Amino acid sequence: MSEARVDLLLTGIGELVTHDPAHGAPSGLVRDAALLVADGRVAWAGSRLGLPRQLGDVETIDCGGRAVIPGFVDAHTHLVFGGHRADDFARRLHGASYAQVLAAGGGIHASVAATRLAATVDEPGLSLLDQSLARARRMVAFGTTTVEVKSGYGLDTAGERRMLEVASELPRHAGLDVVATFLGAHVVPASHRADRDGYLALLENEMLPACAPLARYCDVFCEDGAFSVDEARRVLVAGKRHGLAPRIHANQLGASGGARLAAEVGAVSADHLDHVDDGDIAALRAAGTVAVLLPGAALSMRTPPPPARRLWDAGLPVALATDCNPGTSYVESMQLVIALAVLELGLEPEEALWSATRGGALALELADRGWLGAGALADLVILDAESHLHLSYRPGGNLAWKVLKRGRLVYG
Repeated sequence: MSEARVDLLLTGIGELVTHDPAHGAPSGLVRDAALLVADGRVAWAGSRLGLPRQLGDVETIDCGGRAVIPGFVDAHTHLVFGGHRADDFARRLHGASYAQVLAAGGGIHASVAATRLAATVDEPGLSLLDQSLARARRMVAFGTTTVEVKSGYGLDTAGERRMLEVASELPRHAGLDVVATFLGAHVVPASHRADRDGYLALLENEMLPACAPLARYCDVFCEDGAFSVDEARRVLVAGKRHGLAPRIHANQLGASGGARLAAEVGAVSADHLDHVDDGDIAALRAAGTVAVLLPGAALSMRTPPPPARRLWDAGLPVALATDCNPGTSYVESMQLVIALAVLELGLEPEEALWSATRGGALALELADRGWLGAGALADLVILDAESHLHLSYRPGGNLAWKVLKRGRLVYG
């Protein structure tokens, strides 16, 4: 056990999911467990019978037989945005395709206009920060303790930078960690429709230098109607020159070539992957790229879900994420994502939970979360249920009883 002073004892844990292979893969399940926190990290976790003695006077949470799991790591969101796109949703329900909505000025273009407007508003509740913060707080209430946040609704230098600035303010107010991603290559904005190369030059020469200091990753939407493989490669290579590791929206709407590009450039993650073949999967596995799957998008768009079972069985590291965005997956609950992964994508409950925690952490290169063992961050969720199985067994509600971030109560 760590020699740091113990701050908190969790006892009465009916079921502890550690994701420590020493306790059995993938869940590392320990029953009748306890957990000690010191200086915001797990100092010890295991069977109650092995609990170190002589702890002294320490704050205690009696879990009352409830299950404890790692905090969710949501590795793909567009959390910072203004407005909504319920009208896009209605148009899709009446038969319009995503590409048709986008071509008609809806989709991402509509969110760009709403986000730019929100960035100029100071009225409480309507500013870009307040709208985004409300979503972040709801995510925390569902058990998310780390979230990736992309730009991409600015599509000019000032707008993209402002989105990343807002993302950087969320941890102070919402009680979760944020990993920022520059997504200036979301689509070509209306202002550059006739000059795609001009927009890419702007992105390389002005947007990236201004935005890279506020981000960790560079992303690109590689899809028909967005960016081609060659254009996406140009963006990701430019991002690397500014110190941003690549990730990519790949093969969501069709076989775009994005999955192979992800492997080629050594992308940390390839996200969506709704349309992949055996060659794509082999290339991603060889590159060590994490497959980030977004079942909320398939649900909202009423399209076939990503092939999670196939990817998992192929040995690819799988992560699950909400894809929280105003148009195609207005989902804030990782609990719902786990239920969809089990009920629609074919993952086992323990595989889905691993993907929503440890898998997400791998997709963000965060070694200290997504698991609960000595040295890990004390980011955890106490479920109001006796087993993690209830996450997929009881979809639709909120099973988070308490949420702790670095050992501090942030919900409950």
